[in-house]
Amino acid sequence: MEVLTALGLASAAGLNAYVPLLALGLLARYTELFALPAGWAWLADPWALGVLAVLLVVEVTADKVPGLDHVNDLLQTVVRPVSGGLAVGAGTGSVSLVEDPSGWVSSGEWVPVAVGAAIALVVHLLKAGGRAVVNTTTAGLGAPVASTAEDGLAVGLSLAALLLPVLVLVLLGVLAVALVRTAGRGRRRRAREAALRA
Repeated sequence: MEVLTALGLASAAGLNAYVPLLALGLLARYTELFALPAGWAWLADPWALGVLAVLLVVEVTADKVPGLDHVNDLLQTVVRPVSGGLAVGAGTGSVSLVEDPSGWVSSGEWVPVAVGAAIALVVHLLKAGGRAVVNTTTAGLGAPVASTAEDGLAVGLSLAALLLPVLVLVLLGVLAVALVRTAGRGRRRRAREAALRA
């Protein structure tokens, strides 16, 4: 189950950097459903939750405006993998630097964080590529629709990862189908353009 939790949180971070971190913090602060490991308790701090909420509003807004969404995706190329690593570390109970008196953590304890960052980066790159296809094929009109779907999937993946990890597989299946359909739409469009040029 820990693998599914990590996969869900990292994938959610690849779609929206702040949703999984906010979900972790809110569930830990306001419910008994989830407890953060000691080194990650800062995620439930009211200041951290406030900053994450503001950043979430900025990202959600920017991601729905054609053109601005590409700038946002460019900036998020660094942020989303970091968020994925943090979410996996906090969500799966990885040890943080704060907990080690020497100030260093053995490499094995950072493996989940690094894997989370890598998964988030791959999902982010697929999302950004898919968004370019959506914007091109719909003249930008599909950006708000695609962004809303991505945000909903990020929320679903985050909650499923923390509350019912088996659902992560279903939601990742939905994501895979959406990516395949988007890629197919892009290939068909390029084929039509090539036929028109010929």
